[in-house]
Amino acid sequence: RREREIREFVKTPFYRVIGSFDVPDHETAVIEAEWRAVEGSRYFGTPALYKENGFKEKKTAEELIRFLSADPMEGTLLALDRKKETKNPPLLHNLAEIQNDCSKMFKISPDETLKIIQELYEKKLVTYPRTDARVLSTAVSKEIYKNIGGLRNFGPLADFAAKVLDGGTWKQIAGTKYVNDKQITDHYAIIPTGQGLNNLAGLAPTAAKVYEVIVRRFLSIFYPPAVYQKFSLTLQVKEESFFASFKVLIQEGYLKVTDFSFKKENTAPKEDKENENESADEKCDAELTNLLMHLKKGDSLTADTYEIKEGETSPPKRYTSGSIILTMENAGQFIEDEELRAQIKGSGIGTSATRAEILKKLVNIEYLALNKKTQVLTPTQMGEMIYDVVSDSIRPLLNPALTASWEKGLT
Repeated sequence: RREREIREFVKTPFYRVIGSFDVPDHETAVIEAEWRAVEGSRYFGTPALYKENGFKEKKTAEELIRFLSADPMEGTLLALDRKKETKNPPLLHNLAEIQNDCSKMFKISPDETLKIIQELYEKKLVTYPRTDARVLSTAVSKEIYKNIGGLRNFGPLADFAAKVLDGGTWKQIAGTKYVNDKQITDHYAIIPTGQGLNNLAGLAPTAAKVYEVIVRRFLSIFYPPAVYQKFSLTLQVKEESFFASFKVLIQEGYLKVTDFSFKKENTAPKEDKENENESADEKCDAELTNLLMHLKKGDSLTADTYEIKEGETSPPKRYTSGSIILTMENAGQFIEDEELRAQIKGSGIGTSATRAEILKKLVNIEYLALNKKTQVLTPTQMGEMIYDVVSDSIRPLLNPALTASWEKGLT
């Protein structure tokens, strides 16, 4: 289905207007803000818009700039919000989560990831791999200092482990979201045991890196959240509004634990061009932070230039071997019936023990093609023919709601 959405996708160009504003009493400081059609704007609710921050046609964007560029060029700071934002360490790894991470970081398939973690498990380095849980049990949380203690002998993270033990932060972990008996069916999350470190030398390089990924995620939950200072500005020029937001890291918190000793493969495809400004908080340096601290509501800023940024909508992304595993785990999102959706919530399609195998089989029988270098999945011609035959004969087979209704019947 995803492949066909991509094929049928028609790119839509759109045009955003960005204003650069000079800050009073500062010769070099410039704030870039994006125009949006909010209530009060002459374009609010008109068909000329593409979403609220762009136009379907370039000439409308040019017309807006002509209107804004006529004197006076002054903008008024309507609102300035300063707030602290905290970011907590993510939950621990379950199998699907580490398979997705390894697919992104090392370009290896879920099947290979499972083999590596099975080896780490057999060498006593990590806990049981085939788990859906991303939390610890209360019983384990009471003994967790043993796991942390062992990690004081793991070179890259010895200092971080020692710090957790000395600071005693592990004692509070039982009261956090990282410990929850209700979210564990058979096994808790994948964590380092703190043992078997003499087996590290015998590991293949990728396996050693996977171990480091698991250790870093584990230790990070004993560290405080990262804290950002966030600034959101609203500027008004004539009756049009411009918006900007900036974010600066003020306390590193757990992020210092997540700095890998190896270089990650360049994994991130260019983010969706269409959304690049929707949530992109500009990173800001000390000078700009200082400046933003001193601005106040009602200040007047002079518009320096306006420019048009052209973008285009992008098609949905293809699944990778990692993202498809997460999608299988969360297959309930595709089910409309609420009761059935709840039924599949705990299991999705397959289980943590079988998902990699299901995927491997589809690639082996050539219904799917897996690009080894990028881990991107595409259907083969044969796969598409099978899909059409099933779709025209026993359509429910293609819907996770069927799995859910079986689950319900069996329960």
